[in-house]
Amino acid sequence: MVQEKITSSIAVQQHLIQSKYLEREVTFDAYIPKNIHSSEQLSLLLINDGQDLPKMPFDEILNTLISNNKIEPLFCIGIYCGEERKREYGTAYSADFKGRGDKAGLYTKFIFDELLPYIRKKYNAPSFKEKAFAGFSLGGLSALDIVWNNASEFTKSGIFSGSLWWRRKSYEENYSDETDRLMHLQIRYGTFAPWLQFFIECGALDEKADRNKNGVIDSIDDALDLIVELKAKGYTDNHIKYFELEKGKHDVPTWAEAFPEFLKWGWGINTKSR
Repeated sequence: MVQEKITSSIAVQQHLIQSKYLEREVTFDAYIPKNIHSSEQLSLLLINDGQDLPKMPFDEILNTLISNNKIEPLFCIGIYCGEERKREYGTAYSADFKGRGDKAGLYTKFIFDELLPYIRKKYNAPSFKEKAFAGFSLGGLSALDIVWNNASEFTKSGIFSGSLWWRRKSYEENYSDETDRLMHLQIRYGTFAPWLQFFIECGALDEKADRNKNGVIDSIDDALDLIVELKAKGYTDNHIKYFELEKGKHDVPTWAEAFPEFLKWGWGINTKSR
C-alpha cells in the first residue's frame, strides 16, 4: 500500500491485490473520508477505470464537495483496468459478437469474492450504508451490468458515455436494435428492483456514428432507448437521471465535468430531488 495524498477531507491510498479469478495483480485507489468512526455511516462507491480518476483529478473533486458540505462523506474505490479490459468488462451473461467480455463473469467474482472482502478487512468495514458502482465507456457498461444482476447489493449505478451498443450481432448480420443490444435485453427480461437508481451521462460529441440515420448519434440513442426499457420495467424519473452535455466528448475532461453532478445527485446534502 502506498499513501499517495492527503487533503483536508480525504486521504488517498493505493493498493495492489492478487486476483485468482483474473490471474493478475489489480491496482485500486481508495479515497477515504476523514473523521469517520463507523463504516455504517459511509456509502461505498466502486468505480471502474480507476486509472482515469487521477487525471480529473478526482481527489480534488471529492475533497471540494465534502469540504463544502455538498455531499455526504463517501468512500470511493477506483479500480484500475488490466490489459484484458475488453474481456473483463462487458455483460457477464454473454460475450459480444466478437467474443469480447468473455471474462466479465470472472470480473464480477473478483468484485464480490476478492475486492469487497479485502476492503472490509483492510478498513474494518463489515458493512456500509449503501453501495453503488460507476464507470466510463465500457467500464460504465460493466458497472451497470454488475448492479443490475446483483441488485440486492447496490442502490445506484453511474454510467458515463456507457458502451450501451454492446451487441450480440454485427451490423452486417441482420442486426436489430430491438433484439441484439445485450444490456437492453437484460433489463427487458430482468426483475424490477424499486430501490435502484440510475445516472446516465452522454456527450453530444461522444461520437459521430448514426447507424439508423435519424440525426442522433448512437450513444445518445442507446442511452435513451435504455431509459425506455427501464421505464417499461417500472422505473420512473425519480429513479433515473439523464445528464447530457452539449459539448461533451468521449474523454476524461467530459467525465470530470459530469462526475460532480453524479455525486450531488446520489449523495447530495439538502437535495430535495435526486
